[in-house]
Amino acid sequence: MTVASEARDQAAGASADPIRVMVVDDSVVIRGLLGRWVNGDPSLALVASHRNGKVALDDIERSNPDVVILDIEMPEMDGLTALPLMLRKKRDLVVLMASTLTRRNAEISLRALSLGAQDYIPKPESKSEVTTSVNFRREIIEKVKTLGVRVRGRHQAGRQLRVRATAVQAVPLHDAGSPASTRAPNFRAVATKSARPQHAARSYPSVRPRVVVIGSSTGGPQALQQVMRDIGMAIRQVPVVVTQHMPPTFTAILAEHLGKAAMRPAKEAADGDVLQPGHIYVAPGGRHLVLEKDHGQAVARLTDDPPVNFCKPAVDPLFDSAAKVFGSSVLAVVLTGMGHDGADGVKTIAAGGGAIIAQDEASSVVWGMPGAAVQTGQCNDILPLQEIGPKIAKILGGGVR
Repeated sequence: MTVASEARDQAAGASADPIRVMVVDDSVVIRGLLGRWVNGDPSLALVASHRNGKVALDDIERSNPDVVILDIEMPEMDGLTALPLMLRKKRDLVVLMASTLTRRNAEISLRALSLGAQDYIPKPESKSEVTTSVNFRREIIEKVKTLGVRVRGRHQAGRQLRVRATAVQAVPLHDAGSPASTRAPNFRAVATKSARPQHAARSYPSVRPRVVVIGSSTGGPQALQQVMRDIGMAIRQVPVVVTQHMPPTFTAILAEHLGKAAMRPAKEAADGDVLQPGHIYVAPGGRHLVLEKDHGQAVARLTDDPPVNFCKPAVDPLFDSAAKVFGSSVLAVVLTGMGHDGADGVKTIAAGGGAIIAQDEASSVVWGMPGAAVQTGQCNDILPLQEIGPKIAKILGGGVR
């Protein structure tokens, strides 16, 4: 089942109460286009359309949107300024940042994620491309529906909790680097110990990993930074290879951020790079990253093959190739993300004797990718985000057998 069909199925039952969407963009053409796309889906409803952040901010309480599509560059009040102010007015608001693929906008989009935005949507370069891009329309509607359904589910769960007084408490997970006044919840829940899922599908291999491969998508940049902060001291003897669903320009900046978080060398992978211990390699946007063995050394190869699971780069090619090169010495990690990319690669790694850790549902922005990995029955662990880095460090140190 695709992410789109999952969102459709979940939203169908709430068609009488559609997901409420606000569009904020200084372009009247884009506002009109996005509005038509939103209203064209029976599970969505356009409740407001504004030309800048100030007007939108003043209307948050009246319109009460579930999801805001927020442009970055606007007159009077830009998206980055409006974002934390919106989240103060409505803490469970889902905000999707929209920007063209410039380095400046990529930097701002990643900054917005640290301030509480749930995701980013790269806009085509021109208005004509926005109008004709099937992929842009598909991506924006899927993200609005998936994240909107999730926030609706939390609202329903919250009502049930208050009525039933269950043992699960919904709490925000803040970005540790954000000021308290601008921190916003990432719509996650922490359950009591007894409510946490139990899992013991596979034991860990007896060999220490010689490579760590990580796949992520929606919510991934922030999750990756936390993991990298936790494993920086532990990866001296192994390379780390990351595929995050991101467009060009964004991935180069992501690599810089991950390097700073881990205090390790990090870069966008280049074709022919020999993997070095203690180094972090990020798949470049628009190319698949696979691993090969060349004269006894593991090297990175970039391919221009078609998208896999609608993604390029995709996680499955990385995982499949890592299993071929490293066998049982692979440690794979699947973090938050939409869709099911990585699930087939998890099966390949497990068949080769490697180990797999998946992020749990409660700490994921979207539990599509890690959920699909769990459904394979091949994961060695299913952990909250804050436990994944320490577990990786323990495994690399030989403390898990």
